[in-house]
Amino acid sequence: MSIARSRRTVHGAPLTVYAVGQALERNPDAARAMGAAGWEVASHGRRWIDYRDVPEDVERVDIARSIATIERLVGRRPVGWYTGRTSPNTRRLVVEEGGFLYDSDDYSDDLPFYVDAGGGRSHLVVPYSLDANDFKFLIVHGFTTADDMLAYLVDTFETLHAEGAERPRMMSVGMHCRIIGRPGRIRALDGFLQHVAQRGGAWVATREQIARHWLAAHPPRH
Repeated sequence: MSIARSRRTVHGAPLTVYAVGQALERNPDAARAMGAAGWEVASHGRRWIDYRDVPEDVERVDIARSIATIERLVGRRPVGWYTGRTSPNTRRLVVEEGGFLYDSDDYSDDLPFYVDAGGGRSHLVVPYSLDANDFKFLIVHGFTTADDMLAYLVDTFETLHAEGAERPRMMSVGMHCRIIGRPGRIRALDGFLQHVAQRGGAWVATREQIARHWLAAHPPRH
């Protein structure tokens, strides 16, 4: 987390942390540092497991325990959710919990959107990204050097920046401390944030900020 913290200080960029509850419990100092830094800490589930075959009652308990852990260690309950390996029940359970502004368990769009949550309710989805994501350093035909990732991020940003002249666009950048934090890769993040700042015309925001803006500016129709 020290690398991410130093980059946030240098560039002044806000960020959202997707935090696994059990990981925070094992690293309470890091959790408290996130809260002190003013970062948005969204829930990444209780444990980093595939919930596909997890019983509904177990997943419900894990959601509650994750919320409680973040609230206790960070000082504020999470308002965003992203499991990553969902079950057929995940979104319904997140909606039923009642305290979340959004979830990010979707990769199908570049802008937030609403889904029918049942009972006449709409639920906001702020989709995540798997292409502008440092995990591509770990896959075949993905990123090899920092220059690979930097070029991809800049090209993505420039395309969306141009399209944004007619209609606003959203760019999500996914990063992991254990991946982007390597000495040979961190230059990609530095270079991209420098490019965004020099280019101008973009709002760098947490996912909570995006969600609150979308709910206010583009409220659900029902």
